[in-house]
Amino acid sequence: MRKIIVRKPNHIAPFNEPARVLRVLNKPLWQWQRDLLSLYCDEELIVDDIRTASNDTVETIVHSDNLWFDEAFLTYFIREARRRHKPVRAAFNLKDQAYLQQGLRALTRSYVQRGDLCYLDLWYFPMGLTDQAEAVVIPSNALEVGYHHIPPTNTLGPAEQHSQLVWWLPERAVCAIDSWVHLFFANIVFGIFSQAHRFELKASDPSFRITALLRSFLERKPLLSSSTYVQMGKNCSIDPTAILEGPLFIGDNVTIGPGCVVTQCIIGDNVTLTHSNHFHMCVMSDNCFFPWGASAYFTTFMENSICGQNATIEMSVLGRNSFVGSGTILTNFNLLPVPLKTVINGQTLELDMPVLGACVGHNTRLGSGLIVYPARMIESDVVLVASPTRRVIAKNISYEESDHHAIYINTDLHPRRYPREDE
Repeated sequence: MRKIIVRKPNHIAPFNEPARVLRVLNKPLWQWQRDLLSLYCDEELIVDDIRTASNDTVETIVHSDNLWFDEAFLTYFIREARRRHKPVRAAFNLKDQAYLQQGLRALTRSYVQRGDLCYLDLWYFPMGLTDQAEAVVIPSNALEVGYHHIPPTNTLGPAEQHSQLVWWLPERAVCAIDSWVHLFFANIVFGIFSQAHRFELKASDPSFRITALLRSFLERKPLLSSSTYVQMGKNCSIDPTAILEGPLFIGDNVTIGPGCVVTQCIIGDNVTLTHSNHFHMCVMSDNCFFPWGASAYFTTFMENSICGQNATIEMSVLGRNSFVGSGTILTNFNLLPVPLKTVINGQTLELDMPVLGACVGHNTRLGSGLIVYPARMIESDVVLVASPTRRVIAKNISYEESDHHAIYINTDLHPRRYPREDE
């Protein structure tokens, strides 16, 4: 099968990079797409517009380079498309709770709505490209699962408050990466949380559970810490006092020191957790380093990230080669009953989310003792130092507001590596 990739060059703030090179579940998006499609495709073509692609009469699949999908979603689409043997385009029903839940409805720009359906940038053509394609509606089969609890307020009734504290975890997941919030959902909600939930449903099968219990007994480990639930790479060093609970995926050359608690995470290669680190449902990409006491939950760390002692990261996304200093806190709960907001394509939008952490770009340095408000963005190449005038980060921070412009006489000491799209 031939594969045609349609470029989406728009930069994602605050990273100042297109979606294709940003990491989802410890892989650049382009690599994630390539690996899943490698089972079906033996030819690849990259274009700026689908209309410019050569119209050879061969079986063809077309997708945009900012579209993330999981294996179950892709398998369902290709199987149904080949069964019909017609030009088709992937779609979902607007009544489906999963794909546009919470903040995604306000931020998504890559879907085309026609009536009750949303069409994705994913096509299949059995005999070359055509102008017309019928919809293949892909159900998510999502289940409602609670994820957080916040104190009651006078502005939200119990029923409404409950509805805002659940995520819909899909059996088949797809997400167009149009903003950093989409990255959060692709990594955490549609990625690691949904995987863990599907694993839990799988564990209800009697034969699976008996096998897992037997392995746990032979390994002399608790059930959730056995090799059924914890998959480990080569040359890993795990202290016996560390608590690991799965589903947990650990790469090669990983060090986890004494007193660490790691549950339901993805850990890349060459990652170090020194001791007393607590991580829950996080993605820690390759070459990350966490000294003692650093903790996080529902957070994505791209490659080469470092968090200092006692740093606390909540429901956030950190770019590559970034540093968070000791005692710095990225918060997720807005204490005042006002909507959280974010910026996409220069437009400020309200988010239908009661809790959300912050987003830190690439090559960014956050000093010790900072407090970052929920849903704030700190642009790539920024340096922030705690001072009497700026310790609480209550607004988005651009590169021009970086402290290194005032601190360094020679700004080449912290060179800018990720300029904006129009610069």
